[in-house]
Amino acid sequence: MSWINRVRNAIPFITKKEQSADNLWHKCPACSQMIFTQEWEENLSVCPKCGHHGRIGPQARFAQILDAGSAKILPTPQVPEDPLKFRDTKKYTDRIRAARANTGDQDALINASGTIESAPVVMGVQNFAYMGGSMGAAVGAAFVQGVEEAIARQCPYIIFTAAGGARMQEGILSLMQMPRSTVAIQMLHDAGLPYIVVLTDPTTGGVTASYAMLGDIQIAEPNALIGFAGQRVIENTIREKLPEGFQRAEYLLEHGMLDMVVERKDLKGRLADVTAYLMARKAA
Repeated sequence: MSWINRVRNAIPFITKKEQSADNLWHKCPACSQMIFTQEWEENLSVCPKCGHHGRIGPQARFAQILDAGSAKILPTPQVPEDPLKFRDTKKYTDRIRAARANTGDQDALINASGTIESAPVVMGVQNFAYMGGSMGAAVGAAFVQGVEEAIARQCPYIIFTAAGGARMQEGILSLMQMPRSTVAIQMLHDAGLPYIVVLTDPTTGGVTASYAMLGDIQIAEPNALIGFAGQRVIENTIREKLPEGFQRAEYLLEHGMLDMVVERKDLKGRLADVTAYLMARKAA
């Protein structure tokens, strides 16, 4: 923030600027079309020109998927914030503070309980804007929290994934969240409850290698990037050119790794149908 903006915000009798060139328009990252921000938001952060599904955070997801007034945010589990005293170009603690200030979230995975068309669910959302949605101890703890809450409420756990992989600042501790989340999913299965995954752009690395690909039902948003290693790394390893659209949702659907690809406007209805079907089977 520039000094003039700090002064403007500090003086109460100066009217704050409601709109500017920075917030009036949104540039689609796929087709570069300039769209009114209001139109972008009313269209669920999907480009009306090319259909590109933009990245959104937990609050927007909860508002779009859960019934109005039903969402109750679960408190973020407390974990040691810098167990390795890690520092690269910045201290890890400084990166955490910056991510919290930027997103308003305590960490990259936020849970909420609520209903979808009156059916109870627990829903977790990863925020790519928080350090690339990276998986650390706090994400692992939040995932277990979401599963335990779903078991307590006897309802499905739905996770929206968006991550660049494990959080390097936590080293081996971040990788331990992979088996930890797998054990939590088994707890959910032992309770006879559905585990539903919605993969959004991007879902990569250790998240893909663990809880993102273990759902009873695997759903993805259109053209979401989904994979473990990057395309360039794979091509350099196998020394072959990868096919067009490799690691995109439609390619994975065609090759049997996903159950469906669903546009954002249809996602709430589809989740309602899936949860109703799976819970009816449990009751039977």
